[in-house]
Amino acid sequence: MKKVNCIIADDEVLSSDVLENYLSKLENYQVVATCKNGIEVFTALKAGTVDLLFLDIEMPQLTGLELVKSLKNSPSVIFTTAFRDYAVDGYELNAIDYLLKPISFDRFLRAIDKFETTALPSTSRSYLPAALPPGVPNPFIYVKSAKKTVKVFLKDIIFFEGIKESVKIKTVHGDIVTYQTLQDFEQRLPDAEFLRIHRSFIIAVDRIRAYSTTHVEVDDLDLPIGQSYQRFVRDALK
Repeated sequence: MKKVNCIIADDEVLSSDVLENYLSKLENYQVVATCKNGIEVFTALKAGTVDLLFLDIEMPQLTGLELVKSLKNSPSVIFTTAFRDYAVDGYELNAIDYLLKPISFDRFLRAIDKFETTALPSTSRSYLPAALPPGVPNPFIYVKSAKKTVKVFLKDIIFFEGIKESVKIKTVHGDIVTYQTLQDFEQRLPDAEFLRIHRSFIIAVDRIRAYSTTHVEVDDLDLPIGQSYQRFVRDALK
């Protein structure tokens, strides 16, 4: 799999070190340059192919926003800053994401997931495309969890649970935590086999033991049906 070439641009060494440490935990990413101002970034971009740019907004000589506006062909950009006020400006420049310092590893992974979803070709992503091909024996998906990409067979999945900024996949072999989103899984999973019952739950239909208007019994667990999902769930289970 092709490495994703990254540039980190920040005039604060500590902030650069944090991002470099985070990227070192991802197998398919490498830092090709660290820069302290916009001029250095401009030079580094001409030195080779860059796929992703972590760009601080407040930098000497040339701000991150000014730099992106000056580029004819910009790589994907994730802005980093200590100031919330720049968020709108960042998104107007089609940035992948906007990270507010101090940046947690969880939040960093969410930004990486957005990058992979929107910018990478499907063959380079850490998961399958949205549509699983029909009729494939023993279908599976790939899921990013911690430092690994894990193969998960659909037949082993009991349910997906959204927890804050992560998703827990409950399987017959144990739990897997990923920083992808429930919406991403909902779009990729076959409708006949998986059902969204709540803003926090997607369940495997063949694991349903019983259900009522407000709850679904999945294996030995009782999961709630969200009020806005009740009619949809009732119609689907009919």
